[in-house]
Amino acid sequence: MSSILLVVLTIIVTVATTWVVMRFVLNGRSQKILKDAEAEAEVLKKNKLLEAKEQFVSMKSEYEKEVASRNAKMQQAEVRIQQREMNLNQKQGELQRKNTEVDAIKENLESQIDLVDKKKKELEALHRKELEQLETISGLSAEEAKDKLIESLKDEAKTGAMSYINEIMEEAKMNANKEAKRIIIQTIQRVATEAAIENSVTVFNIESDEIKGRIIGREGRNIRALEAATGVEIIVDDTPEAIVLSAFDPVRREIARLALHQLVSDGRIHPARIEEVVTKVKKQVEEEIIETGKRTTIDLGIHGLHPELIRMVGKMKYRSSYGQNLLQHARETANLCSVMAAELGLNPKKAKRAGLLHDIGKVPDDEPELPHALLGMKLAEQYKEKPDICNAIGSHHEETEMTSLLAPIVQVCDAISGARPGARREIVEAYIKRLNDLENLALSYPGVQKTYAIQAGRELRVIVGADKVDDKSVETLSFDIAKKIQDEMTYPGQVKITVIRETRSVSYAK
Repeated sequence: MSSILLVVLTIIVTVATTWVVMRFVLNGRSQKILKDAEAEAEVLKKNKLLEAKEQFVSMKSEYEKEVASRNAKMQQAEVRIQQREMNLNQKQGELQRKNTEVDAIKENLESQIDLVDKKKKELEALHRKELEQLETISGLSAEEAKDKLIESLKDEAKTGAMSYINEIMEEAKMNANKEAKRIIIQTIQRVATEAAIENSVTVFNIESDEIKGRIIGREGRNIRALEAATGVEIIVDDTPEAIVLSAFDPVRREIARLALHQLVSDGRIHPARIEEVVTKVKKQVEEEIIETGKRTTIDLGIHGLHPELIRMVGKMKYRSSYGQNLLQHARETANLCSVMAAELGLNPKKAKRAGLLHDIGKVPDDEPELPHALLGMKLAEQYKEKPDICNAIGSHHEETEMTSLLAPIVQVCDAISGARPGARREIVEAYIKRLNDLENLALSYPGVQKTYAIQAGRELRVIVGADKVDDKSVETLSFDIAKKIQDEMTYPGQVKITVIRETRSVSYAK
């Protein structure tokens, strides 16, 4: 037991000693740690204080710089404001000085105006006094004296003006007549063309009389088909190696001549072939008309014409005016207009253009009742020609008022071209107009497709559509046309009206 107690006591003593020692050791370490921590905290504190001081110093320097820059700007602004104040003070001083000067000038002007008013009143008084003295001496009032003076001056001026005007007019008449004669004579001399007389027949030459029978055909069917297709009267008589084509329209005669030439050359002559060839030749003649118009404009140096006007110019080749070829007349008139306009100091190109187009109213496809000059003017306006050219076309027969200098030139040159000896024949023009009227009268009836005046207007052939006019109406139509011709037209002898109604049936074998 004692040993056990001894052991226990020993253990207790050992534990207590160990605890005391451990506590002493731990207290020493903790104090050291605390001291180290305090030392480290003191170092950190010093470092932070240094950083804060440095940051404060830098912020303070930046602030001071900003304050200094703001102060500098404020000083500059104060300097500018001071300069403006000085300028304003100077301007105010100048304004005050100018106001003072203006007031002085105003006072001076007012005093001068008062002085002028006084002088004016004095002059008026003196003038009245002098007038009274003059009226007393002359025995007339001022108004009466003024009227007498004006009348005497008027009479003197009229006498002088009339003598001066008479001298000028006499001199102008002498010079004008002489100058006009010189210009016209020079123009005529510089533009000389041959006289052109168109006939109403064309002679078609053939190689032998045997061809006449083939042209006539069995029971005359070929010649009837040719006359119906072309509207030309074909006269086959005893004249050797010749057939006469008679028609007032030169275009129809040319179509018939060319068609006959092709038919005779080809050898095949029958109604179907005749119609085919005539249709083909019509197209060729139309192309020739356009080509003629183009060549004419190129020869005359006229550019920019509407294609339809060019076609009408070409169509003039196959028309005549009082027996004078219309295209030749138009070219001659154009050249005369150009020369005369150049002599008068006007535009020769415009004058030439107006001269070429002055008779286009004679060749339209449809022929209304308007005179050809007015119709030509409307056509020129329709195709955008200039107003002075349109007026020259419309007024060359004085059917509308002349508004341009080109108009009298075109009128004079048209008369010069038509008045040359041998240029025109009045009878032909009247004859052609009568035949045109005959055809147009028959065309006005419904169902009429074509009309041809043949045998110098002694026969009118009327072709009607079989689907629009029946056999019973044919006789009525011919009677009505004859009655209307008899009532409305003047003509020698009698006119035979032949109405042709043809029924065709066409089929194709495929």
